[in-house]
This record gives sequence, structure tokens and C-alpha cells, in this order.
Amino acid sequence: MSENPNPKLDPNPASNTEKDPDDWVTGEEPMTGAQASYLTTLSEKAKQNPPPPELTKAEASKRIDELKRTLGR
Repeated sequence: MSENPNPKLDPNPASNTEKDPDDWVTGEEPMTGAQASYLTTLSEKAKQNPPPPELTKAEASKRIDELKRTLGR
């Protein structure tokens, strides 16, 4: 049985909705305003320094995940 190339027909849709930030096409672009805001909020709650403004989208995403784990979210 061959694998279906159409992701919309994937029986496990979550399998194609999450992508490693290192594989993002736009991962090297500057983090978005939303990411910066969320990182600042999470950093404050975790009592950590605010994020450096030069983070990339991929770096910001990884940091958000780390802070969420730290905070038990």
C-alpha cells in the first residue's frame, strides 16, 4: 500500500501540522511581534530575563516551548 501524498487525506492530520522550527522556510527571519510579546509574558512569569530582540522565528519558537515546559504548560 503506497503512502498518500495528499496531506489533507492523511488519517493522522496532526502528523503534518507540526514542523521542527529548524526546518521552517522562514525560521531565520526575525521573530514576529506576537512571538516577542508572548516570550516577554512567559519570561516574566518564569522570572527570567526578557528575550533578546535579535532572536529568529525558529529560536523564539524553541524558547517559547522551553518556557512553557518550565511553567508546566
